[in-house]
Amino acid sequence: MDRITSSRPNTFAGLSLILDRVAERRDESMWVNEQAVSDRARYLLIDPLGQTYLRADDTALRWLDSAERERLLGEVKASFLGLHDERPTFLLAVDDEHHAAALELALGARRAGLRDVGLLLPTDEAGLFAYAKGLVHWQRETRHCPYCGSPLVLVASGHRAQCTNAECGRMHFPRTDAAVIVIVEHEGACLLGRQAGWPKGRYSTLAGFVEPGEALEDAVRREVAEESGVAVGEVHYHSSQPWPLPQSLMVGFTAKALSRTIRLRDQELEEARWFTPQDIVDGIADGSFLPSPPLSVSYRLLEHWLRQQAGLELDELAAQRKG
Repeated sequence: MDRITSSRPNTFAGLSLILDRVAERRDESMWVNEQAVSDRARYLLIDPLGQTYLRADDTALRWLDSAERERLLGEVKASFLGLHDERPTFLLAVDDEHHAAALELALGARRAGLRDVGLLLPTDEAGLFAYAKGLVHWQRETRHCPYCGSPLVLVASGHRAQCTNAECGRMHFPRTDAAVIVIVEHEGACLLGRQAGWPKGRYSTLAGFVEPGEALEDAVRREVAEESGVAVGEVHYHSSQPWPLPQSLMVGFTAKALSRTIRLRDQELEEARWFTPQDIVDGIADGSFLPSPPLSVSYRLLEHWLRQQAGLELDELAAQRKG
């Protein structure tokens, strides 16, 4: 299994194909304000729990237009997300739960989380929800300067935070935590693990956060060794996925193990096993094997491995089980 590409974009990925973030104009307050009052402007809402608002009759986002924004949330400062189909697209963070609940009634909407509707929403709306959720999380978590403790104020249309202490004045940028996730292969079998709190039969690819001063490939080797004791040689990039739960970027890899020796070295994994394609086919059929949810890049890594190894389609195997 050498260098491979994903057969389809990962969930929440591919936003650059439909959204121009117009990052170079975020500091132009006059231009941003003109976009905000445009008849074509629309606003995505995020509640205190990081949920968004959906139209009650389907799974599309319940956007606010500029008139609704002014009437219902005129006091809330908006963050500019970019131009989507040439429409100015903004984010409004609703920090008070009572206000959030009142809006739900006023808009005839329902609220839902990213995990719940990430696969139900249209691809572009799922990506925009993930983008907004990640930005709001950083804004809410970044209220004081870590250098001097002074309050921060959001600038650049919500994409930077500046220290209000004139003697400090440091600028802070949205944070993303890089994590690696990998499907490890050895002579026709893949390595998967499970955590104790997962549903019975669920196995997933191994993952972990990148440490300071560490290349992504080295993080793969270290994480696999730490969690399973398996030594990894070749490592190749597969694809990536925004994962704002709350602020991660999952970087997917394929890798080759040097042997199948497993030695669980910490308490993160309850079990780690090697699976052949037939093991997975049989396990899905009898219910003893559950892959990661299709929302995740882990599912895509297993999907591609099965296709490469045995010409099998994970979606079809899962559908047969449900049928």
